[in-house]
Amino acid sequence: MMRFNFLPWREERRLQKKATFNRQASLHIVLALSVVLVVWIVNEDKLSMQSERNALLNSEIKILDIKIQEISNLNQEIDALQARQTAVERLQTNRNQPVYLLSFLSEKVPNGIMLKSLKQGDQIILSGFALSNARVSELLRNLSESPNQLGLGPPELIEIKSATYSSGKDSRKLFDFTVAIPNLVR
Repeated sequence: MMRFNFLPWREERRLQKKATFNRQASLHIVLALSVVLVVWIVNEDKLSMQSERNALLNSEIKILDIKIQEISNLNQEIDALQARQTAVERLQTNRNQPVYLLSFLSEKVPNGIMLKSLKQGDQIILSGFALSNARVSELLRNLSESPNQLGLGPPELIEIKSATYSSGKDSRKLFDFTVAIPNLVR
Protein backbone atom coordinates (compact mmCIF):
# COMPACT_ATOMS: atom_id res chain seq x y z
CA MET A 1 0.00 0.00 0.00
CA MET A 2 1.13 3.34 -0.82
CA ARG A 3 1.24 6.04 1.59
CA PHE A 4 0.20 9.44 0.79
CA ASN A 5 0.88 12.39 2.86
CA PHE A 6 -2.32 14.18 3.03
CA LEU A 7 -0.99 16.40 5.61
CA PRO A 8 1.49 18.70 3.81
CA TRP A 9 1.26 21.14 6.68
CA ARG A 10 3.78 19.01 8.63
CA GLU A 11 6.40 19.49 5.95
CA GLU A 12 5.61 23.16 5.83
CA ARG A 13 5.85 23.37 9.54
CA ARG A 14 9.20 21.61 9.50
CA LEU A 15 10.48 24.07 6.90
CA GLN A 16 9.14 26.97 8.93
CA LYS A 17 10.88 25.68 12.06
CA LYS A 18 14.08 25.25 10.11
CA ALA A 19 13.83 28.76 8.72
CA THR A 20 12.99 30.14 12.19
CA PHE A 21 15.95 28.28 13.63
CA ASN A 22 18.24 29.64 10.93
CA ARG A 23 16.97 33.17 11.51
CA GLN A 24 17.35 32.87 15.25
CA ALA A 25 20.83 31.37 14.89
CA SER A 26 21.79 34.17 12.51
CA LEU A 27 20.30 36.72 14.86
CA HIS A 28 22.17 35.22 17.82
CA ILE A 29 25.41 35.18 15.84
CA VAL A 30 24.92 38.82 14.82
CA LEU A 31 23.95 39.71 18.39
CA ALA A 32 27.01 37.89 19.82
CA LEU A 33 29.30 39.55 17.27
CA SER A 34 27.82 42.96 18.06
CA VAL A 35 28.29 42.38 21.82
CA VAL A 36 31.90 41.30 21.21
CA LEU A 37 32.41 44.35 18.97
CA VAL A 38 30.90 46.70 21.58
CA VAL A 39 33.03 45.17 24.34
CA TRP A 40 36.13 45.46 22.14
CA ILE A 41 35.34 49.10 21.30
CA VAL A 42 34.74 49.94 24.99
CA ASN A 43 38.00 48.22 26.00
CA GLU A 44 39.93 50.01 23.27
CA ASP A 45 38.43 53.32 24.41
CA LYS A 46 39.38 52.60 28.03
CA LEU A 47 42.88 51.55 26.98
CA SER A 48 43.37 54.72 24.97
CA MET A 49 42.08 56.83 27.88
CA GLN A 50 44.43 55.01 30.26
CA SER A 51 47.33 55.52 27.86
CA GLU A 52 46.56 59.24 27.76
CA ARG A 53 46.46 59.34 31.57
CA ASN A 54 49.76 57.45 31.77
CA ALA A 55 51.35 59.87 29.30
CA LEU A 56 50.05 62.82 31.33
CA LEU A 57 51.34 61.27 34.57
CA ASN A 58 54.74 60.58 33.00
CA SER A 59 55.04 64.17 31.80
CA GLU A 60 54.05 65.47 35.25
CA ILE A 61 56.52 63.08 36.89
CA LYS A 62 59.30 64.45 34.66
CA ILE A 63 58.33 68.00 35.64
CA LEU A 64 58.33 67.03 39.32
CA ASP A 65 61.71 65.29 38.95
CA ILE A 66 63.13 68.53 37.59
CA LYS A 67 61.61 70.45 40.50
CA ILE A 68 62.98 67.91 42.99
CA GLN A 69 66.44 68.31 41.48
CA GLU A 70 66.13 72.09 41.78
CA ILE A 71 65.03 71.73 45.41
CA SER A 72 67.98 69.41 46.08
CA ASN A 73 70.34 71.99 44.56
CA LEU A 74 68.73 74.70 46.67
CA ASN A 75 69.11 72.57 49.80
CA GLN A 76 72.79 72.08 49.02
CA GLU A 77 73.20 75.82 48.51
CA ILE A 78 71.35 76.50 51.77
CA ASP A 79 73.61 74.04 53.62
CA ALA A 80 76.70 75.69 52.15
CA LEU A 81 75.40 79.14 53.10
CA GLN A 82 74.58 77.98 56.62
CA ALA A 83 78.08 76.51 56.97
CA ARG A 84 79.59 79.80 55.82
CA GLN A 85 77.29 81.71 58.17
CA THR A 86 78.34 79.48 61.07
CA ALA A 87 82.01 80.00 60.21
CA VAL A 88 81.53 83.78 60.03
CA GLU A 89 79.64 83.78 63.33
CA ARG A 90 82.40 81.69 64.95
CA LEU A 91 85.02 84.08 63.60
CA GLN A 92 82.96 87.04 64.76
CA THR A 93 82.66 85.70 68.30
CA ASN A 94 86.31 84.63 68.46
CA ARG A 95 87.85 87.68 66.83
CA ASN A 96 88.38 89.47 70.15
CA GLN A 97 89.70 86.39 71.92
CA PRO A 98 93.39 87.16 71.23
CA VAL A 99 92.94 90.64 72.71
CA TYR A 100 91.19 89.22 75.77
CA LEU A 101 93.82 86.51 76.03
CA LEU A 102 96.69 89.00 76.03
CA SER A 103 94.87 91.18 78.57
CA PHE A 104 94.23 88.11 80.74
CA LEU A 105 97.85 87.00 80.54
CA SER A 106 99.17 90.46 81.34
CA GLU A 107 97.18 90.38 84.58
CA LYS A 108 98.19 86.82 85.52
CA VAL A 109 101.89 86.74 84.63
CA PRO A 110 103.84 87.51 87.82
CA ASN A 111 107.02 89.60 88.03
CA GLY A 112 110.13 87.61 87.21
CA ILE A 113 108.65 85.88 84.15
CA MET A 114 109.32 86.85 80.57
CA LEU A 115 107.19 85.26 77.86
CA LYS A 116 109.01 84.60 74.60
CA SER A 117 106.23 82.97 72.54
CA LEU A 118 102.51 82.38 72.52
CA LYS A 119 100.86 79.92 70.12
CA GLN A 120 97.09 79.60 69.89
CA GLY A 121 95.32 76.55 68.43
CA ASP A 122 93.56 73.63 70.09
CA GLN A 123 95.58 74.65 73.10
CA ILE A 124 97.54 77.72 73.98
CA ILE A 125 101.28 77.12 74.34
CA LEU A 126 103.19 79.65 76.43
CA SER A 127 106.95 79.52 76.55
CA GLY A 128 109.33 81.85 78.27
CA PHE A 129 111.95 82.40 80.91
CA ALA A 130 111.54 82.59 84.68
CA LEU A 131 113.93 83.67 87.43
CA SER A 132 112.99 80.65 89.52
CA ASN A 133 110.78 77.58 89.66
CA ALA A 134 108.64 79.37 92.22
CA ARG A 135 107.73 82.02 89.63
CA VAL A 136 106.56 79.29 87.22
CA SER A 137 104.49 77.74 90.01
CA GLU A 138 102.98 81.13 90.76
CA LEU A 139 102.11 81.54 87.07
CA LEU A 140 100.42 78.15 86.98
CA ARG A 141 98.52 78.93 90.18
CA ASN A 142 97.38 82.32 88.86
CA LEU A 143 96.19 80.81 85.59
CA SER A 144 94.28 77.96 87.26
CA GLU A 145 92.75 79.78 90.26
CA SER A 146 91.15 82.70 88.52
CA PRO A 147 87.91 82.20 86.65
CA ASN A 148 88.07 83.37 83.07
CA GLN A 149 85.58 84.09 80.34
CA LEU A 150 87.91 82.84 77.63
CA GLY A 151 87.01 79.18 78.04
CA LEU A 152 90.49 78.07 79.03
CA GLY A 153 91.10 74.82 80.86
CA PRO A 154 93.57 74.20 83.68
CA PRO A 155 97.19 74.90 82.69
CA GLU A 156 99.69 72.09 82.44
CA LEU A 157 103.47 72.42 82.73
CA ILE A 158 105.01 70.63 79.78
CA GLU A 159 108.69 71.35 80.32
CA ILE A 160 110.99 73.32 82.53
CA LYS A 161 114.76 73.33 82.17
CA SER A 162 117.71 75.39 83.25
CA ALA A 163 119.07 77.79 80.62
CA THR A 164 121.43 80.70 80.39
CA TYR A 165 120.24 83.99 79.10
CA SER A 166 122.77 86.13 77.25
CA SER A 167 126.42 85.42 77.04
CA GLY A 168 129.53 86.91 78.53
CA LYS A 169 129.51 88.96 81.76
CA ASP A 170 125.74 89.54 81.78
CA SER A 171 124.83 85.87 81.52
CA ARG A 172 122.19 84.78 83.99
CA LYS A 173 120.88 81.40 84.94
CA LEU A 174 117.18 81.24 84.14
CA PHE A 175 114.55 78.56 83.78
CA ASP A 176 113.15 77.94 80.31
CA PHE A 177 109.54 76.70 80.61
CA THR A 178 106.65 75.63 78.38
CA VAL A 179 103.04 75.65 79.59
CA ALA A 180 99.99 74.32 77.74
CA ILE A 181 96.49 75.66 78.41
CA PRO A 182 93.60 73.78 76.78
CA ASN A 183 91.39 76.06 74.69
CA LEU A 184 87.89 74.73 75.38
CA VAL A 185 86.11 77.22 73.11
CA ARG A 186 87.03 77.14 69.41
